[in-house]
Amino acid sequence: MTDVSHTADDLGVLSTLFRSEQGGHEQVVLCQDRESGLKAVIAIHSTALGPALGGTRFHAYASEDNPEEAAVRDALNLARGMSYKNALAGLDHGGGKAVIIGDPAAVADGGLKSEQLLLAYGRFVASLGGRYVTACDVGTYVADMDVVARENPWTTGRSPEGGGAGDSSVLTAFGVFQGMRASAAHLWGGPTLKGRTVGVAGVGKVGHHLVDHLAEDGAHVVITDVRPEGVDRVLARHPQVKAVVDVEELIRAGLDVYAPCALGGALNDDTVPALTAKVVCGAANNQLAHPGVEKDLADRGVLYAPDYVVNAGGVIQVADELHGFDFDRAKAKAAKIYDTTLAIFERAQADGVPPAVAADRLAEQRIARARTAGTSDAPR
Repeated sequence: MTDVSHTADDLGVLSTLFRSEQGGHEQVVLCQDRESGLKAVIAIHSTALGPALGGTRFHAYASEDNPEEAAVRDALNLARGMSYKNALAGLDHGGGKAVIIGDPAAVADGGLKSEQLLLAYGRFVASLGGRYVTACDVGTYVADMDVVARENPWTTGRSPEGGGAGDSSVLTAFGVFQGMRASAAHLWGGPTLKGRTVGVAGVGKVGHHLVDHLAEDGAHVVITDVRPEGVDRVLARHPQVKAVVDVEELIRAGLDVYAPCALGGALNDDTVPALTAKVVCGAANNQLAHPGVEKDLADRGVLYAPDYVVNAGGVIQVADELHGFDFDRAKAKAAKIYDTTLAIFERAQADGVPPAVAADRLAEQRIARARTAGTSDAPR
């Protein structure tokens, strides 16, 4: 007989899924392929606006915790964020996200990623029949999506040679820059970062492109990254950029704008009180470590550009790929992130709430209208 008793931690995950305001997910799939070592979670938050669209994160969760539980929680949070992101980006897609548990380095380098694993993952996504469309995220790349696509037609973020649009980080960075311009216009009266000091935490796939935009706009840029090679790449391209040792030093560096561009949880009870910046606008998902941080930022006079609004350029690109990719068309849509961000600031001011709350309300209204109208064309 199978033991079906649950620990308190297990019930916490179930509570998040079925009962909390952070839940409401339509479907969560646990995937395992013993031969390849695949352990994955696919979370579909909503298909009210259309098939769920969101990337695949490949991440090794801390061994001292329960990695499987941490992965489920991450997938749930990220999928919900994708519903809101896609809604405010004006896409006909709901929100979903997948997490593959383990070291994303190649097997040859001691990690878990292999062709066999990616193909197995592709088969699991395909089994959902189009309810979930996947793409790249932290730890996965265009080449990985080309492999996944061999087993799963609902794959975006592929290479041009594989019939896709290529690296989505280009438009992600462009969209973050538009959100930053909107923040500057709202707070300082002009849509430019010229002469402002901007700190970028994480100069990987998205962050280094963001530095390009900031340098071109005349900003003073300070960077940090846990990977020295990432820092070296930026400094070789932009010798005027300053590098600091870590995030702790960065947020105390006399910034005007802080741009978290690595993993989530960057805005927490330790970092928020130490912030020198008056604007937070970055590419990382789930920057608010817990509910209430958005109010802490507002109370300190820090303007927060909601992460899922400003980092939507990448999902705009991969969504366009489903219709035959046109870069100029996708870039024009990503440019509207400027207007959306301004509208959120104005709504927040009118309602007397933080921008994160105003953004949630706008997204929820679009999703609710779609549910009422029954407009979703997602496969059922």
